[in-house]
Amino acid sequence: MRLYHHPASSSSRRVTLAALHMGTPLELTEVNLMSQEDRRRLVLLNPNNKVPVLQDGDFTLWESCAIMQYLADRTHGQTLYPDNILIRADINRWMLWTAQHFAPPLGVIVYERIWKGLTGNGGPDEQAIARAGQQVAQFAAVLEQHLAGRDWIVGEQLTLADLAIAPSLTYIEQAQLPVMQYPKLKAWLGRVAQLDAWRQTTPVW
Repeated sequence: MRLYHHPASSSSRRVTLAALHMGTPLELTEVNLMSQEDRRRLVLLNPNNKVPVLQDGDFTLWESCAIMQYLADRTHGQTLYPDNILIRADINRWMLWTAQHFAPPLGVIVYERIWKGLTGNGGPDEQAIARAGQQVAQFAAVLEQHLAGRDWIVGEQLTLADLAIAPSLTYIEQAQLPVMQYPKLKAWLGRVAQLDAWRQTTPVW
């Protein structure tokens, strides 16, 4: 299986993080997102023109959370995505929650404070950051409340839910993400950060 990715992409990190933790073999192809030629090839794989994209023989799959679930189903003996239908439903709920609610406003702040300047698109838009910050506060509070008395998002062990949510906080310090006032969230992220796979997928600055 081949994964088209970029190491600075938090969505790509979701997949490489899960694959490394499960021991799922992947051939990695880095996509230069600043290259028009790489972008042209990428859109042939994914009409949304985004990474990551998985190729498994003739099958092509995009959307990071879908790829994570597929890799888990392809990996014998993995524990991140148990067969129990109720546990899977709970994991799916949190994966969809982060994709829909938590990750997008975090992504806005990361773009405004990091990628916008690096790509020559000017300085940060403070109004956009403020609007995104309000959304982050709304949903970080949900996660903070959920983590009361818990070490992990679903059940009593690490699952795909944790590995789907945490990468959106990759740039917590560099982008000054407004989550430092949530102690349970920070403690949970600290547990994720102890994983070997997390250390191996941390972008180099």
